Amino acid sequence: MLSSVPIPGNPWPHDMVITVEDDVQSLVDLLWVRETWNLKPAGDDLPPFLSATSVGADGGAASADQMARWQDAWPALWEACLHHAGQIPDGGLFEQLSGTANGSIERAELLHLLIGPSWRDMFRDEAFTDQYQVWNQAQFDEGFRGRPRLLEEEPERVSLAALIRAWQAGLSKIVVIPCRGSHTRVIGQHALLVTAETRDDPERYTEALEQFQ
Repeated sequence: MLSSVPIPGNPWPHDMVITVEDDVQSLVDLLWVRETWNLKPAGDDLPPFLSATSVGADGGAASADQMARWQDAWPALWEACLHHAGQIPDGGLFEQLSGTANGSIERAELLHLLIGPSWRDMFRDEAFTDQYQVWNQAQFDEGFRGRPRLLEEEPERVSLAALIRAWQAGLSKIVVIPCRGSHTRVIGQHALLVTAETRDDPERYTEALEQFQ
């Protein structure tokens, strides 16, 4: 929401713009791979498991060497994808992209800057079984069936006081991952990572927003 002037009676600051991204594919892919193949990557600040319970290998086969490579690579790749998710897109890149030729090296490099790193960059499709598409569709269907929120029920509206303070401290993007429990991290000068459970709980969401200072 953005207005050139204050709107009488509206508690939302007229110049405050907050982007909520709850479908960052690179992060979802990594979470799915970790859980499907029961990877146990090393790290002190890794996200919790996915909220959905339908994740699980469906007969796909992977060698011990493959799984060891996946497990070793997972933490650094997670951090790289998280770092990119926390960035504010450079509008100039879209303009540069429009001036490049299809199939050119320049276009490929600009697309990579826009899209960022991903699991497939390193391992292609070798970790994705048929269950991946089934699971993705199930998540989409579940979200589609959910009751649309009224404007005043939106988490950012419910926790507006804390959101305004975070925005005043520089927050402009909230990245949401579909994981159980709480996991909150500042992932850039202007971005905060939370779980879907945290965002749906006003008390926990307020606490998470207050971490952005």
